[in-house]
Amino acid sequence: MHHPVGGRSAQAQPVCKALRGLKFLSTSRNTAGSISGAPDRANQKAPPDRGREKKTHLRAAMSRAKVPGPLWALWLMRAALATVYFQEEFLDGESWRNRWIPSTNDSKFGHFRLSSGKFYGDIQKDKGLQTTENAKFYAISSRFKPFSNKGKTLVIQYTVKHEQKMDCGGGYIKIFPSELDQKNLNGKSQYYIMFGPDICGFDIKKVHVILFYKNQYHSNKKPIRCKVDGFTHLYTLTLRPDLTYEVKIDTDIIESGSIEEDWNLQKIRRMEKSALKMPENWDKLSQNDKPSDVPSQDWDKHLLDASANKPSDWNSELDGEWQPSVIQKPKHKDGLKLDNSDYKDVWLHKKIENPGYLQDFEFLEYEDIGVIGLELWQVRSGTIFDNFLITDDENYAADFGLKTWGRTKDPEKEMDMIQAKEEIKKAREEEEQLIRENIKEKYFQSQTAKDEL
Repeated sequence: MHHPVGGRSAQAQPVCKALRGLKFLSTSRNTAGSISGAPDRANQKAPPDRGREKKTHLRAAMSRAKVPGPLWALWLMRAALATVYFQEEFLDGESWRNRWIPSTNDSKFGHFRLSSGKFYGDIQKDKGLQTTENAKFYAISSRFKPFSNKGKTLVIQYTVKHEQKMDCGGGYIKIFPSELDQKNLNGKSQYYIMFGPDICGFDIKKVHVILFYKNQYHSNKKPIRCKVDGFTHLYTLTLRPDLTYEVKIDTDIIESGSIEEDWNLQKIRRMEKSALKMPENWDKLSQNDKPSDVPSQDWDKHLLDASANKPSDWNSELDGEWQPSVIQKPKHKDGLKLDNSDYKDVWLHKKIENPGYLQDFEFLEYEDIGVIGLELWQVRSGTIFDNFLITDDENYAADFGLKTWGRTKDPEKEMDMIQAKEEIKKAREEEEQLIRENIKEKYFQSQTAKDEL
């Protein structure tokens, strides 16, 4: 629920802060992908909703926060508005293996372990899934109760830490339909959404946002740069039913806009349709004999470049269907006359709005979301994935990000700095020790030479 900045009285603001805090406490317990254990099998069912447990924790949280009684019903309504479909923080040790199913599609897939890394802000809270083997493909996934995001906001969030200073490899996640066979997860498994950083060499340092629609994968055409250091970063993707989106890194909005425009969907919105019937003898008519009521402002003034060739590295799955570039026609007159003798007058189809576009367009509607997974390649291992969240509430996602990544990011950097200083100190001590040993050796050599004389 969104509120204007000036929409609350000064007296109500502290209470609302308390409610937001309670919202985090209660809703985080009521998740399909909670930290409780689950049967260790590939297609396990999500644990049932614990409505009674949720109410118990709500009452306890309300009591601790001392929220006035009349606000109890208001808080219940507010908390019910936030739905957490999946949440994973790996706070229960090795029990994560009951919830995350590694793919056995290829015996050469790399293995994951639970680790907080070499440096961290909190040794327990910063534990996540870490890749362990160099030059390997990885495939692992976790199941939750299937849901549809039709008419709802969808927020996908997680943290990723390239502790090894990634040189080439993926750090993205994928959202799959519930019918996914987790044991056979591989690069050809159909997914709904792919989101997150991808790094390889100097050229590729991007954040992928790929959406599945009409049996094709559509990639955001805007270049979104990812973080390339060795620290933990929070990645958030928000997809709204009004066809707008946001990509955040560390709570900062780095890209946003219209899904229709940024995923090259204008061709779906517009269709070619002739406003006037082309005369049968069109090619034989002179320019002066052609209809004078042709609306020149509505005619396409470009031609497809027949000499254009599809690039050799074009990937239809990631880049979409390739189309040749367009070139502008020279000097139109009334939208039809071309002064260049190399061209002939052509009947140009008027492009009009497709009246059924909004009804047919379901680009963001996925009826059967049920699995989250990692399916990627890494040259150097060491990446840690943590704090997974799928929800329909942007405020809850923001709170969750601050209560996880937000609390450990600064201590993590401090620990890294301390370790760096200790390593420098150790290197200096080793160098000084080596110099002393060299001096000592030279001294004994000189003394031995004098004794021999």
